Amino acid sequence: MIGKLTGRLDYRAADHVLIDVRGVGYIVYCSNRTMAALPGVGEAVSIYTDMVVREDLMQLYGFLSLVEKEWHRLLCSVQGVGAKVSLAILSALGPDGVSRAIALGDWGAVKAAKGVGPKTAQRIVLDLKDKAPGVMAMGGTVTEAMDGPELEVVELAEPSSAPKRSAKPPSGAAAASAGALSALANLGYGPSDAAAAVAEAAASQPEAGETDLIRAALRLLAPKG
Repeated sequence: MIGKLTGRLDYRAADHVLIDVRGVGYIVYCSNRTMAALPGVGEAVSIYTDMVVREDLMQLYGFLSLVEKEWHRLLCSVQGVGAKVSLAILSALGPDGVSRAIALGDWGAVKAAKGVGPKTAQRIVLDLKDKAPGVMAMGGTVTEAMDGPELEVVELAEPSSAPKRSAKPPSGAAAASAGALSALANLGYGPSDAAAAVAEAAASQPEAGETDLIRAALRLLAPKG
């Protein structure tokens, strides 16, 4: 099973890229958001992958973070949801958006993805709501694929022109949500209730740090009346 690729981006299409890893080319299909965040042709790239193998198919799907990859795996575990639908949902919402929508039971947000009907959206939320806290907690502990030391790509013909990796978007929001979720768990709140409160707080205050998210979530969890 191929779980991660590091090499040079050789080619871009609408929904996939070709990555050269020391002379071997891998075709990797990605969500629109992941495609937009990848570097340009000829530049170094590192990406997490999930491999689907069937009698008539062997295909790689790529993700910038383990959170995105985990949501893809969970989405594909829902009856009637395949890789194409999963990537459509991740394209529309992004991994953080999927976390919020499922934690809040917002199947309408899931339905906004291309090719997702209301019954499928409701099934996704129902089947995966208990999984949301665990995936949200990953946001504070895992790195993105292009994190870490500077990537090096070996160029046989022109070593002086070895490309450098591109900058990646910051992941502070995911880390803040993960920290707030952990704090609420330590205070004794149930995972589903805590995840829903953090998701709602994050949706209303996108720039909030961990402390502000905790305060906002506690207000939402406080007994009404």
